[in-house]
Parts: sequence; structure tokens; C-alpha cells
Amino acid sequence: MKRLLIPLLVLLTSPSFVHSSHLNNQRELIVTSESTRESIELAKYLKDNGVVKYSAYWCPNCLNQSELFGRQAYSELNVVECARDGINSQTQLCIDKKIKGFPTWEINGKLILGILSLNELSKLTGFKN
Repeated sequence: MKRLLIPLLVLLTSPSFVHSSHLNNQRELIVTSESTRESIELAKYLKDNGVVKYSAYWCPNCLNQSELFGRQAYSELNVVECARDGINSQTQLCIDKKIKGFPTWEINGKLILGILSLNELSKLTGFKN
């Protein structure tokens, strides 16, 4: 038992291994990349057309998806936080929608699980740049 516990403690306390925002009491995704004009236009189009991204602040795939948009465009998206302890959590909505993983996109009533490129999102939603 000790042989397992010591490496686990080292892993959890080492800053070079742990990058999850929830370990630093951040309860929301922090997007740091810059947006392009195109990603901002796409995000606005998605919002105006009722597209929703279901997400959890501790989810690395959610962060990767958000970084594709950049911080300015990300702020335009309809994002539902599913983690119970996340900022502005809407856990019950996620349960009601039967969200099984993150990120999940809701496009025209259809749920699509996984990271989607901006090009894929454009094609799925009819966005023309």
C-alpha cells in the first residue's frame, strides 16, 4: 500500500505534473489563446443559432476545444457548465439533456460528443465565412 501511496502523493503535489485548473480553485475554463476574426464571427453565429457547448471546467478536452476559438470568441459562445462545483453550474440541465461526456455540442437538437474543429462546426451549422 505504501509503495502505491508515495508515488501518487508525489504526482499530486508536483506542479510539473499537475495542470488541472480545479486543483487551483479555479472553477471555470480559462482560455488564453487569441481569437481570429473568423473564430469570433463563427462563435457569434453559433450563439445566434442556438448552438450550445456542454462543458466541465476540469475537462482537458473542453479546454482544448475552447482554445481553438480563443478567449474573445469563447466569451461569445453559449456554454453550459455541467460540473456541480463549477461557476454558474447547470448540472440539472446536463442531466436532463443526458450529457455523457465533454465537450458535447448541441446543434439543431442533436448532441455531438467530442472536440470539433472550427471547420467541422462551420459545416455542421451552415456557417459561411
